[in-house]
Amino acid sequence: MIWNEKIECASREEMEVIQSERLCDTVKRIYHNVPAYRKKMQEVGLTAYDIHGISDLHKLPFTIKTDLRDNYPFGLFTVPMSEIVRLHASSGTTGKPIVVGYTRKDIQMWAEVVSRSLTMAGVHRDDIVQIAYGYGLFTGGLGLHYGTENMGASVIPISGGNTHKQIQLMEDFGSSVLCCTPSYALNIAEVMKEMKVDIKNLKLRVGIFGAEPWSEAMRKDIEAKLGIKAIDIYGLSEIVGPGVSCECEHQCGMHVNEDHFLPEIINPETLEPMAPGEVGELVFTTITKEGIPLIRYRTRDLTRLIYDKCVCGRTLVRMEKCKGRSDDMLIIRGVNVFPSQVESVLLSMSEVEPHYLIIVDREGTLDKMSLMVEVQEQFFSDEIKKLEDLRVKIARKLDSVLGISVNVKLVEPKTIERTAGKAKRVIDNRKI
Repeated sequence: MIWNEKIECASREEMEVIQSERLCDTVKRIYHNVPAYRKKMQEVGLTAYDIHGISDLHKLPFTIKTDLRDNYPFGLFTVPMSEIVRLHASSGTTGKPIVVGYTRKDIQMWAEVVSRSLTMAGVHRDDIVQIAYGYGLFTGGLGLHYGTENMGASVIPISGGNTHKQIQLMEDFGSSVLCCTPSYALNIAEVMKEMKVDIKNLKLRVGIFGAEPWSEAMRKDIEAKLGIKAIDIYGLSEIVGPGVSCECEHQCGMHVNEDHFLPEIINPETLEPMAPGEVGELVFTTITKEGIPLIRYRTRDLTRLIYDKCVCGRTLVRMEKCKGRSDDMLIIRGVNVFPSQVESVLLSMSEVEPHYLIIVDREGTLDKMSLMVEVQEQFFSDEIKKLEDLRVKIARKLDSVLGISVNVKLVEPKTIERTAGKAKRVIDNRKI
């Protein structure tokens, strides 16, 4: 168990002193070592010595993904490669991949914040933690791995996929904690059912799920199907990887490790800071990273920050479960649509599986949204009239929630592709 009471229960005033000191040091290092950042700051009339604390944070320019791609591969590093002990990178599905580097101290810090996160979730050193996130350039697997070892728990580094083997090891090794994407957790539950595995015979009790948006309805579905407490963990490679924030056992928002990652909420349209408690785009400034510290990095994730003390006793600011992404939001016929809204509707209906695919097309000048959704086996084999009634029922409920009509297509179980990584929920053909 890793529990830093001095930091995790610090007063707001104490935390702001820590953050201000670290912010000033970080800005100076970046200004003197990264030409691209120095140019950005000079363009808005700033030098490193104009920043005196977190009250000056709003003066600093934003960082976006394009900045990392434009300086590919190592242009934003603040230390020479001789000090970089690890490299991670994004998949590079659009343009050049995002590359991040870690010094030895960065790796130690990362392990600590992941250990803190696991402790928040109720994990302890006697647990056996099965890590089904991908290993390699993706930060999920190795991030959870180092954090688990750091707290003294046992690691099963199985990585993603090979679901039958995953279940076999759960049974044979007595895994008590599962780490993977929420969509893969549902896939595991589905295969367990096929294998006739009784969850009561497993030792699983906690799931640490992240890397993709998921709703409260999906949480309840996972908890019921796997017999566990499902905990949300948040991170992104650009900031560090998993461990930026995590829920505690009370599941009332993710505690941000804000002594390392300074959060703020901005209006994604005006870029102005928003008042505490308002929903907007999440922005992070890293204030202890050595390899590639980032200033005001726009995550595109939409959420709000909660500054009230949690019932667990921690005073670390909490971020709500992300409501979607400002750049993943679909605008269909002038209406803002998030996949999480669709998911919530489907998970409220017992006849369908939590596997779906949104397809957006443009016919002439009109946008059209279609939805493929899997029907549970016992309902799919029913008579056509009942299937049509179900299709209409789903379409009407979606229309009520989204404010637009959706062409619903019911498909057989296992029609939609499963993945051990992030589930593909949307195909937007308007961009092709």
